[in-house]
Amino acid sequence: MRDASRRAAAHNFIMGTEQKYDSMVDDRGIKLSGGQKQRIAIACAFLKDASILVLGEATSALDSETEIAIQKSFDELARGRTTLAIARRLSTLRNMDRIVVLNAGNIVEYSTHNQLLRRGGEYARLWKMQSGGFLQEQI
Repeated sequence: MRDASRRAAAHNFIMGTEQKYDSMVDDRGIKLSGGQKQRIAIACAFLKDASILVLGEATSALDSETEIAIQKSFDELARGRTTLAIARRLSTLRNMDRIVVLNAGNIVEYSTHNQLLRRGGEYARLWKMQSGGFLQEQI
């Protein structure tokens, strides 16, 4: 459990609680922040060690620094298993073997992160917005 918590970047905040790994958390995690809840869920995924992993907005409540810390863990967690990751934060998907871009329920493009950036399509447009660029307002 401690190893899974370290790999999910949860160990430090757990050790900062009064009862550490013996802390009680209610079933809805009311005492935890959104990011802490997500890191606990990621630690549980490490413990489960399932052959299929489904991540739904796995890093949406994490700050960028924590996301970077657990991204390496995701890479390790995904190795050797089928992983389906649904994310609006594109940096979460960067190392996936295949990224499928949907628009209005339709597949508009799919490939790797680098290939999608080179194509300059919808994914590249969204990546540019999320990585500091801004779209010009259309008149």
